Amino acid sequence: MSSEELEKLHEMFKSLYDEVKLMPERVQRCQGEERKRMVRVFDERVGEAEEVLQGMEQELFGAPASFRTPMSTKIRMYRRDLAKLQRDIKSSAGASGFSGYLGDSKQGIYTEQNDQRTHLQSQRALLIQGTESLNNASKSIERSQRIAAETDQIGTDIIEELGEQREQLDRTRGRLVHTGENLSRSRKILRAMSRRLMTNKLLLAVIIIMEVAILGAVVYLKFFRK
Repeated sequence: MSSEELEKLHEMFKSLYDEVKLMPERVQRCQGEERKRMVRVFDERVGEAEEVLQGMEQELFGAPASFRTPMSTKIRMYRRDLAKLQRDIKSSAGASGFSGYLGDSKQGIYTEQNDQRTHLQSQRALLIQGTESLNNASKSIERSQRIAAETDQIGTDIIEELGEQREQLDRTRGRLVHTGENLSRSRKILRAMSRRLMTNKLLLAVIIIMEVAILGAVVYLKFFRK
């Protein structure tokens, strides 16, 4: 969308609207051929204004929804204003009686055609908005599905990681149990070694005592007994 082009079209429409909104009053003051000429000029300007509005709608196709929605509403209001001016010009032209009958008939045809065109354009704008809303909803659903798939993948990865951590904890617990068993066996071995050491010490003490007793007996027998 070109904002500069849209602004240019908007200015063109306002210029045309400012011109045609004064015509019903002028037509009411005119008579005969002058009135018919004014009606023809009015129809031409309204047709140009409709083309400008169509160009504005085409420029809105690529616009963001936040900008397109209020601008589409404004375009519909412009068409209603044009339709009101067409009814006013029809009423003004009909005030001349039989002399303006042909002009009134022609204006009635133009008014009916413009009303149909306005209705079709409104329906087209609504269809475009509905299609855009449907596309946005589809994109939202796709994003939600993608986020759900990513979340599911993250959950699966977390579960797998927790499973690996559980296996590591089980292995660590097994190693701790094995280490505890080794410590228990080590304590038993140390206690057995301590008992053997005490036994050896007692045996050594008994041997020393026996050797001292034997030595004392030998000295006694050799030196003191005659």
